[in-house]
Amino acid sequence: MVSETSTKTTSSKKNATKINKNPDQPWLKSYPKGVDWHAEVPTSALYDIFDSAVNKYASRHFIDFLGKKYTYGEISNLVDHVAKGLQDIGVKKGTRVGLFLPNCPVYVMFYYAIVRIGGTVANFSPLYASREVSHQIDDSNIEHMVTLDLELLYPKIYSMLDKTCLKSVIVCPLKEQLPFPKNVLFPLLKSKEIAKIHKSDARVHTFKSMIQNSGKPKAVSINHQEDVALIQYTGGTTGLPKGAMLTHANVTANASQARMWITSDETDSQEKVLAALPLFHVFAMTAVMNLATKTGAEIVMMFPRFNPEDAMKMIAKHKISMFPAVPTIYNLIANHPDVSKYDLSSVKICLSGGAALPVEVKRQFESLTGCSVVEAYGLSETSPAATANPVVGGLDKKSSIGLPFPGTTIKIMSLEDPLKEVALGEKGEICISGPQVMKGYWNRPAETGACLVNGLFHTGDVGYMDDDGYTFLVDRIKDLIICSGYNVYPRVVEEAIYLHPSVEETTVIGVPDKKRGETPKAFLKLKAGKNLTEGELLTFLEDKLSPIEMPKLIEFREELPKTIIGKLSKKELVAEELAKQKNSP
Repeated sequence: MVSETSTKTTSSKKNATKINKNPDQPWLKSYPKGVDWHAEVPTSALYDIFDSAVNKYASRHFIDFLGKKYTYGEISNLVDHVAKGLQDIGVKKGTRVGLFLPNCPVYVMFYYAIVRIGGTVANFSPLYASREVSHQIDDSNIEHMVTLDLELLYPKIYSMLDKTCLKSVIVCPLKEQLPFPKNVLFPLLKSKEIAKIHKSDARVHTFKSMIQNSGKPKAVSINHQEDVALIQYTGGTTGLPKGAMLTHANVTANASQARMWITSDETDSQEKVLAALPLFHVFAMTAVMNLATKTGAEIVMMFPRFNPEDAMKMIAKHKISMFPAVPTIYNLIANHPDVSKYDLSSVKICLSGGAALPVEVKRQFESLTGCSVVEAYGLSETSPAATANPVVGGLDKKSSIGLPFPGTTIKIMSLEDPLKEVALGEKGEICISGPQVMKGYWNRPAETGACLVNGLFHTGDVGYMDDDGYTFLVDRIKDLIICSGYNVYPRVVEEAIYLHPSVEETTVIGVPDKKRGETPKAFLKLKAGKNLTEGELLTFLEDKLSPIEMPKLIEFREELPKTIIGKLSKKELVAEELAKQKNSP
């Protein structure tokens, strides 16, 4: 079904972002064959990319959820009914609707239904504590929340009806999304995991009630360059999370850029994409869901969360060809004791994002699969991708986050003077301009003004650009360790530690030091069956790190803290160390 919105926004020339035809940028000489940095980047209303896919691939499989398959046409029909149901409960243009969902078919249905009728999607992690849920609801003025009928999810959201500005909850039964016989067995075997729904409460809607309608939502006019499709909250590493306002144009531009980067061939090869990452995270939203939609691919969903053995089984069984993931996931698979039992040779494209990809992790995974792991870089504020190493037709430089996406400019600005661009090879703050850069932070004008300066988004990341136009991420500005007046970058130390064959994971932070101000402390998780002493590690690092970079403190742990998408997380370790300092005599 073609919406009125689609007919107004699908002209490629009218809705493409115009790019300066003669920029003096070093990356142009290194650009991969078949990709044009100067190309116009198509943008549209977000629903249009789904509508276009349905018109082309209605009978093609779109989602495989634990064995239950949905075609593009079937999902489109459900999206139409959900959109009408949302309008019937009061969702209008600009209404914020929260998704408190793990990967499941209804996530995709509600995502596209909300943006089709001009609403704004606000993603919530199902792992959020009540305090985090409450803050985000009130911060973005969420009126309606979508969740599953699980004990881990529904009660937490239902309680928000009396604590926050939330007006209603839409509950989607998990069993209705499962294939036979799982849909019969789940309520019998997992009854304790199913929540008791307050059906008599008028503020609670069911999925069935949402789709019992004509399936003909009222057409809504979308200004794709200005209207906000998504409020995507940042990780909140420095205080409360901020909501990045991503317009329809921002999100569709990034999906277009990703498509242009992967292949210039407009014929579709029916890829199968493993949704190992949660769709509520901006990386998976683009690299899995929207990119799959743009290319007519099939999304094979993991549920409820990533497990390396399950992932290997699914890759082998479904012949997965695209596998976007974070470095920790590649590391877990590469170091899994049973990895040799699975045929992973179907994987053709591995996109690594969300965190810096250690060189040793890249080498290990590539040696096992024969597939090149392409490191990309971006943030919630850039929808998210801004740079990537070439997939084909270019040089994949070790430790580099690659070249700017089409229509994207990267500048390295002075850490002392943020208005001054530094020379090639010199470290500074990575700054980005392009059609995927956010409109600003939701209700945060001061923070918006601080990071969007003269058309450049200041990322807070330290890096440099080489003579070939490749950017190298050194570290987060806020992770920088100032040791005796010298800059120590945790990633440099981590890269050296990863070279030791016994190390599976490591993260390095700065801890207070009376003499040096700060000193590096390394936390390590060893591979199964491996042993390593502090002395042995220091000896190994002697020719790999300078004395100022050498970790003065080393701690071995069975597990290291991770974020909701599996990235190694420093903030918990920093908090622990600060608490130790505070409580020490």
